Amino acid sequence: MSNPDSFINEVTEELRRDRMVGYLRRYGWIAVLLVVLIVGGAAWNEWRKASDRASAQAFGDAVLAALENDESTGRIQALAQIDATGAQQGVVNLLSAGELFETDRAAALAALRAASEDTALTDSYRQLAALKYVIAGGDDIPLAERETILSGLAQPGRPFRPLALEQTALLQLEQGNPERTIEILADLLSQSDVSDALERRATQLIIALGGDPAAN
Repeated sequence: MSNPDSFINEVTEELRRDRMVGYLRRYGWIAVLLVVLIVGGAAWNEWRKASDRASAQAFGDAVLAALENDESTGRIQALAQIDATGAQQGVVNLLSAGELFETDRAAALAALRAASEDTALTDSYRQLAALKYVIAGGDDIPLAERETILSGLAQPGRPFRPLALEQTALLQLEQGNPERTIEILADLLSQSDVSDALERRATQLIIALGGDPAAN
């Protein structure tokens, strides 16, 4: 390679280095910022997970401590003092409703209904609250309202469908429809997730109504 060519290559390489240094000076902060954001984001995510775990554990400990009170009144008061928001508050409401039945039935039903409509709770908790509301409320809740609630709970795929079917059958019996009651109970027995106790109750009721469980 001739000296002029070598000189030109050296100059070109030097210009490239100078240009690269210029780019780094001008845009290098972007790369540094990206690294900081990635590292900081990972650290924040780990801190948030640890904080969530600590919060959940503290909430669980507070609930257990509240439920250790010997008297229902003491349990209600302790539950009311738990600092909770969102889904945790919904769980507290659900637990409080169960305790309130011993002292204030109307307040207990109101708490269950509120829990069943609390969007901060998961679907399963809301459905459990709705089912408890119907069962505990009985005649205090209008028949049409109970039918509407149970119809939603008895849809395929719902976690408490068998229990909702049982309550639906009892509503039909309450209205003097034994044949429809037997049909619903037969549907209940055909479900794959029926507990032994529920199966026994449904079978006994079919027999008591003059039906044949084996025929369904």
